[in-house]
Amino acid sequence: MKLGINIDHIAVLREAREVNNPNLIDAVSICERAKADQITIHLREDRRHIQDKDVEDIINHSILPINLECAIETSIIEIVSKMQPHRATLVPEKRQEVTTEGGLSIELNNQKLTDAISNLQENEIEVSLFIDPTNDAVSNAKALGVEWIELHTGSYSNIWAMLYSNLPKSNHIVKELNLPRATLKQMLKDELIRIEDAANLAYSLGLKVAAGHGLNYQNTPLIAKIESIEELNIGQTIIARSIFTGLERAILDIKELLR
Repeated sequence: MKLGINIDHIAVLREAREVNNPNLIDAVSICERAKADQITIHLREDRRHIQDKDVEDIINHSILPINLECAIETSIIEIVSKMQPHRATLVPEKRQEVTTEGGLSIELNNQKLTDAISNLQENEIEVSLFIDPTNDAVSNAKALGVEWIELHTGSYSNIWAMLYSNLPKSNHIVKELNLPRATLKQMLKDELIRIEDAANLAYSLGLKVAAGHGLNYQNTPLIAKIESIEELNIGQTIIARSIFTGLERAILDIKELLR
C-alpha cells in the first residue's frame, strides 16, 4: 500500500509565527529519504497554512508526485491547473471548520464540479474526489469520469477514538458519540464494512482507490488490510510524532504498519 504524507501541519507551525521556519522543502527531502510515495498538500481558499508559493516550490523541487487537495471554486481550479500537480483531489471546504468534516457532495448535475474536473483533466492532471464511503458516491464519481476516489475515514477514526482513546469530556467526538461501548464496537465494525464495500465497488469499476482522514498509528492497520485500497494519505499524526522522533522515523514507523 502506498503512503502519501500530508505536510500541511508543518505549514501550520510556520504560519503561527509568520516566518519561514520550519521550511517545507526540508520536509519534502526527508519524505523522499524515508521512501514516501507522495506529498499531499491542501491549498485552502483561506490560505490558513499552505500558500501558493509553497505549492510552486514543492512541485518544482520534489521528486515525489504531488497530490494537491483543493476546493472546486473556479479561482482555485485555475491556480491548480496552471501549477500542474500530478493529481488534484477535490474536497469540500467550510471557512469555520478545523479540518475537512466529510466527503464531497457529487450530485451529477453539479455543473461547477463537472467544469472543475474538465479543466483539470484538460491540463493533464489526474483528478480524485474525496467522498464518503457510500456506493452512491462511488457510482457518481465513476460517472463523472475521474481517475481516483479518496474515501473519507473520519467517521471510522472518530468511533475508534471514542472506544480506545482517553478523550476529555469536552472533546467534540465525545459529545457526538457518547454511546455505550457495545454500540460503538458495532458501529466501528459497520463502518469498516462500509469502507471496504465502497472500496471494492470502486475497484470493480476501474477507479483507483485512496483513503484518509483521522488515521493514526493505532487505527491504520485495520484500514490497511483492505486490499482494494492502494494508497493512504496521512498527515497530522505523523507530524505530531515527529516532534519526538524526527520526521524520517515517524514516516518509517507508519510505513511499517502498512506492511
